[in-house]
Amino acid sequence: MSTAMHSPGAAAAERAERRWAWIVGGIIFLLVAMMVVTGLHWAAMPPSRVETIDPLTLHMQGEFVESNLGTAVDAQGKVTVRLVAQQYSFTPQCLVVPADTPVTFRATATDVVHGFVVGKTNANVMLIPGFVSTFTARFPQVGEQLMPCHEYCGVGHEGMWARVQVVDANEFMRSAEAGRTLSCVSR
Repeated sequence: MSTAMHSPGAAAAERAERRWAWIVGGIIFLLVAMMVVTGLHWAAMPPSRVETIDPLTLHMQGEFVESNLGTAVDAQGKVTVRLVAQQYSFTPQCLVVPADTPVTFRATATDVVHGFVVGKTNANVMLIPGFVSTFTARFPQVGEQLMPCHEYCGVGHEGMWARVQVVDANEFMRSAEAGRTLSCVSR
């Protein structure tokens, strides 16, 4: 053996390399262990916000019957939009929401995975058959926004979109006083 291999510098470098190999190996082991534990945990206990629904009967009873779809205001003044996606349309096709007011969306799909995004907002959600998606958004400006499906859902996907009409909050509340569900048609 050469003397270079037994020099004090080579021995120190070898110890440092071994130490770093153990550290990197420990980090990898820790990450794999975390993935296994969280995978087993979530398989046994799904996230608490998961709400399921039967896609075959959702239009017959409960909150997603056709007469309940659209925008409504509850007794506490909370604005909720309910909508259903199916190949290749949204029901209702046009939503009315108040400007600068928190709006809770509750939506589901009847057939395949759909999704929607509302232009110029952070409203972006995936709709999966059998599950209710819920999120809250705020629309700062009066005007009309497009709401296309952003998950490929079949050959008619490119024609699947709806509109969101953002109206003045006071005007919206006057229309909603009757306690009915609003859409662009029923305003």
